[in-house]
Amino acid sequence: MVMSNRWWELKIFCQPQAEDLVFWRLDDFGCHGTASELKGKSLLVRAYLPQADVQLLDLAALSIRLRQDALVADYPSPSVHWHLLDEEDWASSWKQYWQSQVIGDRLLICPAWLDSQAESVGDRLTIRLDPGAAFGTGTHPTTQLCLESLEMRIPPGSEPTVADIGCGSGVLSIGAILLGAQRAYAVDTDSLAVRATAANRDLNQIASDRLIVQRGSIDEVAKLASGPVDGICCNILAEIIIEMIPELFELTRPKGWGIFSGILLEQAKPVADMLEEHGWIVATLWKRGEWCCFNVRKS
Repeated sequence: MVMSNRWWELKIFCQPQAEDLVFWRLDDFGCHGTASELKGKSLLVRAYLPQADVQLLDLAALSIRLRQDALVADYPSPSVHWHLLDEEDWASSWKQYWQSQVIGDRLLICPAWLDSQAESVGDRLTIRLDPGAAFGTGTHPTTQLCLESLEMRIPPGSEPTVADIGCGSGVLSIGAILLGAQRAYAVDTDSLAVRATAANRDLNQIASDRLIVQRGSIDEVAKLASGPVDGICCNILAEIIIEMIPELFELTRPKGWGIFSGILLEQAKPVADMLEEHGWIVATLWKRGEWCCFNVRKS
C-alpha cells in the first residue's frame, strides 16, 4: 500500500464546551476533514491526516497539545486515539457525520452526496459542497460567521466583486455568488484547496468567469481582478490576517468592506488595533463560542 493513499483517523473524546478549542488545534495542525457528534455527555471529534504528512511522534505531540489546551482552559483532559484508514475508507468515513446545515437567514449548505431537493428548506439558497481534502464544510463557527456576514454585505441587487483569500473548499466564494456577487476571485496557497474550489464551483453550476480560482495569495487577486475589489473575505489564522492587513486595504475600493475570521476571542484586540491603524473601521464584531468575526469598512 502506498503511504500517500492511507490516512490517520483521529478520535478525540472531550467535553462539549471544548469543541472550538479542539477544532482550532486540529486546524492549526493541518487536519483535513473534521466532524463532531455527541456521545452521551461527551463530544466525539473525528479528524483526518494523510499518513505521508505525519509520523507517530507528531500524533503523540498533538495529543499532548490537546491535553495542555484543556488544562489551560480548565477543561477535563480529552481522550485521543488514532488508527490508519485506506483512502476509500477515509473518503466515506467522515461524510456520514456531515448533514445539511442552515446558515443565517438565506443559505443552506448541502453535502454533494445528499439529494439537494430533498434537503432544501423553504426558499434558501443552496450551496452544494464536497470539500474533498480541503478545509471548509460550513460546520465550523468561523465559516458560519463569514457566511452570515456575507448576507449582510451583499443585499439583493448590489452585485459586488469579492476576493476570497484562503478559499479552502470555496464555500465563501460560492455563497457570495449565490447571494448576488458579480464576480468572486478565490485564491489559496494549497493546491488541494484550489482543486476543491474549482470542483465545487462546477457542482453549483457557476460559470468559471464568475468564480475565478487560482493558487496564490493577495498578489494573485490583484492580477486576476486587474484592480481593487468591493469586498474581501478572509477566514484564516489571525497571525496571517495581521500580516496582510496593509495589503488588504490597498486591494479594496474606497468604500470597500472586509470580513475577517478564524480569530480567537483572545486575539481580537491585536487584530482590531492593526485594522484601525491601517484605515479600517470595525463596524461589528460577531462572536460564536471562542471565535469572532470582524465586519469592517474603509474609513
